[in-house]
Amino acid sequence: MTSDSSPPSIGQAQAMLSKTFDPAAIEARWYAHWEANGRFRPDRPDAQPFTIVNPPPNVTGSLHIGHALDNTLQDIIIRYERLRGKDALWVVGTDHAGIATQMVVERQMAERGEKRTDMTPKEFAERVWEWKAESGGTITGQLRRLGCSMDWSREQFTMDPHFSKAVTKVFVDLYNEGLIYRDKRLVNWDPALKTAISDLEVETRDVAGHFWTFRYPLADGVTLDDGGDFIEIATTRPETMLADMAVAVHPDDPRYTSVIGKEVVLPITGRRIPIVPDQHADPELGSGAVKITPGHDFNDFEVGKRAGIEPADMLNMLNEEARVCQTLDGRIPDELIGLDRFDARRRVVAMMDELGLLAGVEERTIATPFGDRGGVVIEPWLTDQWYVDAKKLAAPAIEAVKSGAIEIIPKSWEKTFFNWMENIQPWCISRQLWWGHQVPVWYGPRLDGQGHLQVGDIIQAAAPQGELVATKRTRMDDQPLVGATKTEILSLARTYYPAEYEIAFADEPSQRSDNKTIYLRQDPDVLDTWFSSALWPFATLGWPDEDAPLYDKHYPNDLLISGFDILFFWDARMAMMGRKLTGQNPWKRLYLHGLVRAADGQKMSKSKGNVVDPLVLIDRFGADALRFFMAAMESQGRDVKMDERRVEGYRNFATKLWNATRFCQTNGIGASQTLTAPTAQSAVNRWIIGEVVETLAQLDRALADLRFDAAANAIYHFAWDRFCDWYLELIKPASGGRIDAETRDVAGWVLDQILVMLHPFMPFITEELWHAQGAREADLIVAHWPEPQAAVAADAKNEVDWLIALTTGLRGAKNDLGLPPGAMLTAFLEHPSPVAARILAQDAGAVERVARLSNVEFRSAPAGAAMQVIAGEDVLVIPLEGVIDIAAERARLQKAHATSEKEAAALAKRLDNPSFVEKARPEAVDKARADHAHHLAEAERLTQALARLG
Repeated sequence: MTSDSSPPSIGQAQAMLSKTFDPAAIEARWYAHWEANGRFRPDRPDAQPFTIVNPPPNVTGSLHIGHALDNTLQDIIIRYERLRGKDALWVVGTDHAGIATQMVVERQMAERGEKRTDMTPKEFAERVWEWKAESGGTITGQLRRLGCSMDWSREQFTMDPHFSKAVTKVFVDLYNEGLIYRDKRLVNWDPALKTAISDLEVETRDVAGHFWTFRYPLADGVTLDDGGDFIEIATTRPETMLADMAVAVHPDDPRYTSVIGKEVVLPITGRRIPIVPDQHADPELGSGAVKITPGHDFNDFEVGKRAGIEPADMLNMLNEEARVCQTLDGRIPDELIGLDRFDARRRVVAMMDELGLLAGVEERTIATPFGDRGGVVIEPWLTDQWYVDAKKLAAPAIEAVKSGAIEIIPKSWEKTFFNWMENIQPWCISRQLWWGHQVPVWYGPRLDGQGHLQVGDIIQAAAPQGELVATKRTRMDDQPLVGATKTEILSLARTYYPAEYEIAFADEPSQRSDNKTIYLRQDPDVLDTWFSSALWPFATLGWPDEDAPLYDKHYPNDLLISGFDILFFWDARMAMMGRKLTGQNPWKRLYLHGLVRAADGQKMSKSKGNVVDPLVLIDRFGADALRFFMAAMESQGRDVKMDERRVEGYRNFATKLWNATRFCQTNGIGASQTLTAPTAQSAVNRWIIGEVVETLAQLDRALADLRFDAAANAIYHFAWDRFCDWYLELIKPASGGRIDAETRDVAGWVLDQILVMLHPFMPFITEELWHAQGAREADLIVAHWPEPQAAVAADAKNEVDWLIALTTGLRGAKNDLGLPPGAMLTAFLEHPSPVAARILAQDAGAVERVARLSNVEFRSAPAGAAMQVIAGEDVLVIPLEGVIDIAAERARLQKAHATSEKEAAALAKRLDNPSFVEKARPEAVDKARADHAHHLAEAERLTQALARLG
């Protein structure tokens, strides 16, 4: 390696490689070289396009082990297609991450004693942009360390002007089609963040809690058939009884048939609520009667609607901080107003006990929803939000998968996809945040049936109050005006409102003071970040300008690679939006990979302390080793278990290749000058050319099928086993081989093929060795995928494989019997196969050098103890009399065999015990299974060794 820190110029050979492979010394400079020279940009205008987009990481994020897997797989594919000559584009960018970014900036402000609420939303947004310029995008630098060959010249951000324009257009267009609408529904409300979040952002945790049973008195002297004057209900959330609006019983439950349609008097509030029939009530569960709080429970919301309660009339007893507020009927006692929901819970239970209406309490473990960002218990909350009619958008995406127009890999994920999409709920897309794409809707007072409005309505609905207007929640009776620009909004307003009124925006107040000005205020909410990222495959390419060169050539994308955990967050929504907005599926194939888990199979989490930092692994072993580990372990449909020993093993693989290249340099083997395979006469050279042909076919087939593990293993075993261990050994002068002109040509060509085939997996070391081998016309990253234009030479393959089988078998037998590896032995082969006869006649020296046989005699072996070694169709007999102490060796093997069988039997007994398998820690069970398999294999090996002794 040269001491110069910069890569060699194209066409300039590098000096002799250093003895030590140091990943850190090459990674940074090669990546800088690639990026500075535009190697990641699509610059082949006449070539077939190939396009992928990365799932945009949060601008607040840093590289975690899941990113490492996801982006490694994408980079393998994009480098592979680039080498195959395609106009390859990997779109890169970051997501503005509404909740996460707002939390980061607010935390930073808090350290300086500042609060978001001390400024206007506009001022806060400016502060976020300042943060992004200074600290955002850390992950993009970390992706570079991983070696991701993304087109950074076209880096995207979901809040960039062109992207924001696309987001606004989509909202306006879908609203005008009736596919986006405003509705009053229950949402998952995060009281810590004071915003709605999606179902997918809710984590369910088991929490120790209680199950309270209360008595609700029947009204007007009504009694049950058994004479009881109350109905018992049970709940895990006693505080919500303050907003109860009904009690539901099963219509066929004989205990309550006579009181259906009657009322109970709700304790504490005195509210009279009806007893309604609904199949939601389970007669087999508890008393068979359930309290119905439609404003604070998702199931109750549906029961309430079936009972004829309109959402606008449903009672809400909590404010945005989850503190008790007064309901519309004003029946909550003053002493409860303002209490936190959990304090209210304790007080309500105490009040019911004081009233003698607490029938019982049980300790229970409750499945409780938490916000994955805010970290507090989620509250179902009734509020006005913006929704997408996801069911209508889902239908074409479902059909695309069913027809095969979109292929999901592995196919087993299709069932999950269909189940979610066919039962999809309205998609809540509004968030109560200050960072994001503001909803492009303005509000003014609504006209009455005669097209008139009252002056009081004007003042109440839209008085120009600065930040007070900006934070005011919209009302369902406001008039929404939806448009992409203020000019469009003004045009809509002038069409809607009487001509005598002037139209002004609340943030640009009119100077008139005659109550003849209608002030419009913009909806303060922002859009769900998944709404904007659903446009990623096409908005990043210039859509909605369909004449944009990138959009015209690179859309639809060819492939999407993502974790299965964002199948519904992102993938399904892209499929819906792509079909609706562009008329095309956003990609042809969707590959879903698993999670990276801890070595014991557990999910990684900070609380468990088992999180693995990929940057630490890169520092220790190099990016190439980590990447190869990810590829080799990625088996379709399975999670990846983290194993640092395997990562270290692939670092050793890189070192092996480094040393093999040094060997080539030392022996005058340099860069090949031909894409096609050189002409060869010797069996070993024809054999290795055939091995390239077979490996290339395996690699192409595996990558076409997105079998990353099979692809990685194909190139690994060829490079390590066939090339380094056997080919170089067979041609090594020290072993009696011969490195003539033909061999130099073939060896140099084969090493080049290895570097090209390995490059998508290990880009840094392969680029370094590519230039180390001699002058090149181009960097390896933009070189040509192998085209050997050669066939497998069957005769050469049979001969070399025979020699390898003989050598491998003999080495194993020597090891089993305790013989020195270099011990020279004599073999007997009474009836040699044509292959054996040809090898022993033409190259008996190779058998002696490599297999360490001093002689092979074509006759039957003498009587006595002997071992047998199989090579192809041949069984070679090797006498052991006088070579080892037969009796002592047999005794040693029998003792070891008995030990292994005993251990295997004990482990089998443990594994056959259901109590152990079901109750022991999973890692203990896995270890027992692994140990059992080891001892079984060891017993089999020793059985074979004993058989060799005769």
